[in-house]
Amino acid sequence: MSQLLRVLIPQKLKYRLFTAFVCLILLPFGALNIYNYQRIETLVQKKISQQSHYQLEQMYRTLEDQISIAFKTLLFLKQDDTVKSVLLHPEQRNELENKRLMENIFKNLNNSFFLYNPSVYFMILDFSESAYTSYPPKDSLVYSDLRGNPGFDRGQMNNSSYHWVPNDTNYVLRDVSTSAYLLSLYAYLEDARNQPYGMARISIDYTYWLRSIHKQSDLEQQYFLITRSGEDISQSVPGSQLSDKVKAGFAGQPGQQYFIDKDSNALINYIYVESLDWYIVNRIPLSVLFVEIEGLKQQYFLTFLVLTSIFLMMTFVIATTITRPLSHLQNKMKAAVQKNLKIRLPEHKFSGEILELTRTFNTMLDDTNLLIQKLKAEERQKEAVHFQMLLAQTNPHFLLNTLNTIKWIAIREQNEDITNMTLSLGKLLEASLNTDKDLIHLKDEIELVEAYVHIQQVRYAHKFDCTFTYDEDILYALVPKLSLQPLVENAIIHGISRLPGHGLIELNVHREENRLVVEIRDNGVGMEQGGGPKAPRKRPGIGLSNIQERLRLLFREEGQLEVLSTSEGVTVRLTLPLLMSTPYGNEHPA
Repeated sequence: MSQLLRVLIPQKLKYRLFTAFVCLILLPFGALNIYNYQRIETLVQKKISQQSHYQLEQMYRTLEDQISIAFKTLLFLKQDDTVKSVLLHPEQRNELENKRLMENIFKNLNNSFFLYNPSVYFMILDFSESAYTSYPPKDSLVYSDLRGNPGFDRGQMNNSSYHWVPNDTNYVLRDVSTSAYLLSLYAYLEDARNQPYGMARISIDYTYWLRSIHKQSDLEQQYFLITRSGEDISQSVPGSQLSDKVKAGFAGQPGQQYFIDKDSNALINYIYVESLDWYIVNRIPLSVLFVEIEGLKQQYFLTFLVLTSIFLMMTFVIATTITRPLSHLQNKMKAAVQKNLKIRLPEHKFSGEILELTRTFNTMLDDTNLLIQKLKAEERQKEAVHFQMLLAQTNPHFLLNTLNTIKWIAIREQNEDITNMTLSLGKLLEASLNTDKDLIHLKDEIELVEAYVHIQQVRYAHKFDCTFTYDEDILYALVPKLSLQPLVENAIIHGISRLPGHGLIELNVHREENRLVVEIRDNGVGMEQGGGPKAPRKRPGIGLSNIQERLRLLFREEGQLEVLSTSEGVTVRLTLPLLMSTPYGNEHPA
């Protein structure tokens, strides 16, 4: 035994050192690296699988976003008055004008409301054999073929006004899309009484969407859309397909996120789209996954043979020491952007140049936040001053006319009407001088209109009547101060004053769901005749533009002012959010 040990163990020191190096360093190092290589291979596979699955989740969310866009588009089309007008009354305009209006709506949907999305297409049909599309058709559209599409069958909508068709045949988009099938939302556009006035088809080109995702991917991976039953829907690479064994693996491993397909030597990732009963599948060749690992393996043996592993380890340690704080700083900067700059970097964790960089970044964040706060404060001040200027512009607008009326009545004859006019003028003047409130009760605004009408009736010798119609339960709704008086003034000056006979102004206030609607009608000469030759005005008109700007400042996009003219007069429609004040609960009559 001792002789055997003598043979195996060298006697010379240099051989002993060599044997010790081989046994104590080389062999453990080699075994450890083989083990680590296998671990790295497994971790890389898992990491890439997780990244791939995360990409699939992102794709799932983008697909859900596409579906959400379709729903939002449908809601927008149902609520758009222009769409409803074109579909219900196509005869009011010529065919080219209707087409232009609908194309503008489609363009706004793509560019403004939902951002540009080239894979979503719109088609709307009315019941008068007219069709409108968001894409230029290569051939003329046959209305009967479009109307007879099975997607518009009400029996498939299950007592609803819409339904999804996952495998909708692409029979009208061949000139703009090469997809054989589309994901389409078929719906009926219905009015408040659930009466249909049009049909809509919103299609998503999921093949275009899938191939655009493929172009953005870094690895040589492929994407597939598969139904739960295993039917192929679309592929990111034309002609590629999954085997039946892989498709069976989805159902056989429902809790898994990925698995290895040994037949194709590829990593398969998948995610289930419950709303469509689809699978989004990602296939990555293992040769692509491990190409970097093979390079590391060759580098290991090379560096081991030339005894440079120590230098590589030192380089790795040094690089890690330098890059770790920089990576931490980079992550904190990303977090600062995501949290709207509401974050500070910890300075106690760094030193040297990294500390100075951290302090500079924190100072920049503080200055930026301070600047943003100043800009917001200045913007609010500008809007407040602008609004008060507009309101102040309205106050003398009618006061000068009233004073002129009083002057001419006083010159012409002494009359007790001057007393009543003075009282009415006092109400208007008191309201105009009170700049503390921008919104007042509807009943107070109506009282101001009645005072103004009383003055004008005296001026025009009771040439016209003014009626007020409103519901008692909205008397304490809030409206912009002095918003109705300019509208009545326009009706009197531009409509009633030029009418040969007796005039009538009707002021009607009512609610429509959560909106307050004010309509002012007159039987005057209308806008066409009222806009004829007349004496030049000594000062510019500010009534309608003033009200429109005040509505924008008070209610943004929720306040609207519409002017409709006919041969028998003008109707002005004012739409506001329904805002009830506190006195509604205490002073409303039983």
